Amino acid sequence: MNVVVVESPAKAKTINKYLGSGYKVLASFGHVRDLPAKDGSVLPDQDFEMSWEVDSASAKRMKDIADAVKSSDGLFLATDPDREGEAISWHVLDLLKKKRVLGDKPVKRVVFNAITKKAVLDAMANPRDIDVPLVDAYLARRALDYLVGFNLSPVLWRKLPGARSAGRVQSVALRLVCDRESEIERFVSEEYWNISALLKTPRGDEFEARLVSADGKRLQNRAIKTGDDANRLKALLEGATYVVDSVEAKPVKRNPSPPFTTSTLQQAASSRMGFGASRTMQVAQKLYEGIDIGGETVGLITYMRTDGVQMAPEAIDAARKAIGEQFGDRYVPEKARFYSTKAKNAQEAHEAIRPTDFNRTPDQVKRYLDADQLRLYELIWKRGIASQMASAEIERTTVEILASNGGEKAGLRAVGSVIRFDGFIAAYTDQKEDGEQSDDGDDEGRLPPINERDNLAKQKINASQHFTEPPPRYSEASLIKKMEELGIGRPSTYAATLKTLSDREYIVIDKRKLVPHSRGRLVTAFLESFFTA
Repeated sequence: MNVVVVESPAKAKTINKYLGSGYKVLASFGHVRDLPAKDGSVLPDQDFEMSWEVDSASAKRMKDIADAVKSSDGLFLATDPDREGEAISWHVLDLLKKKRVLGDKPVKRVVFNAITKKAVLDAMANPRDIDVPLVDAYLARRALDYLVGFNLSPVLWRKLPGARSAGRVQSVALRLVCDRESEIERFVSEEYWNISALLKTPRGDEFEARLVSADGKRLQNRAIKTGDDANRLKALLEGATYVVDSVEAKPVKRNPSPPFTTSTLQQAASSRMGFGASRTMQVAQKLYEGIDIGGETVGLITYMRTDGVQMAPEAIDAARKAIGEQFGDRYVPEKARFYSTKAKNAQEAHEAIRPTDFNRTPDQVKRYLDADQLRLYELIWKRGIASQMASAEIERTTVEILASNGGEKAGLRAVGSVIRFDGFIAAYTDQKEDGEQSDDGDDEGRLPPINERDNLAKQKINASQHFTEPPPRYSEASLIKKMEELGIGRPSTYAATLKTLSDREYIVIDKRKLVPHSRGRLVTAFLESFFTA
């Protein structure tokens, strides 16, 4: 019998079914030891020697694993396929060596990106050794976390009553939230006006055009600053005649986005479903670890902590086949699409988040899932399949109109888009936060037939007053996006960092927006004043 160690008990049960009676699968329940929060846990002067501590619950689990290994033929370390998973395998192995239960038994590391029978059996057939450089990366990060947190936190406790902690990632994330709040407070709103004309074609069709030039000058965005300027330009247009100067129709291709990473999944789940980062990861974890589908437990998605945007070749082939069957051959591009990430510190060691089987459509599995699981699976399935679909083909029409009133002239512009072929939009379109336009290619609407030199009839002139608005507060999703852009944190830490800030009462969440608490602003100001590089 061989012993297999995984992280979660749910996963252990599923994998034991796949492997059969020759294997005993046990769960470590995550990390089995950590650095104690006391002086001397990391010794920089002694080559960063680290002293680990096993808590009572982990000690019991390690005893169970050690007892099983004693009577086994070998050990397979099958923890998650990321840096944390590699570290857990290393910790388990180190503790078992110290217990002297291994002897000359073979020890192998196996990783799988999806919990399906094929993925697990393929991984077991291709074991490897523990990735020492990856463990070293974990040790360096953990040492830094300890040195920053353990050295700064006591200073905060002494100097700022009520302050709870500081950290390598959490303090930077908190500063981003506080800096945005300061930016909002410093913001001075400015007045501006937009002017548009409702015009009618010779065929009786109405459309709207906006003012883009006057007095021989191009009007920049928000160039009309006062009501007096707006009224003068409105009077010019009220008495003007209108003629179409040019009509230009351009074909535009819009390409799909790559499959989800951890951060883009959290952003999409926030904007579409109102999920917080932690809720998204909880539901994704369940979809990854396995759902009972007709008597068989099967993982529906690949590993959900990743910054990779590429899919495995066999998954790309399966997606292209599914696209042809479900949407038609025209929706399958001539060549498969390949993506690369733009994130600063991306490791891209793993696939993007995708369905384990593209033929397992949301409709087919909905009776096995609860409402949140179905919505998230549908999101992942649609984004994954769309990433390999043909581009959307859009015709973008720009109409330039000349308005003349005596010796005065002004220019107006109308822009419209028509989707000629929906391509990937048939499966998925992005939806953005904070009232931004979505990217479905049809935001500008359709224009009626308009010809060059057409004389247009004025129906109505609209002058509307507006005021510039401050930048929006971060949401969980937009903060995660900013952290990823700046290379702060990792996919495995985004949700935990936000939870820490909330638990410490450094931030409050108001209508899904992150507002710094006075305590959080005080901590940030203190750290900026005394701990700036």
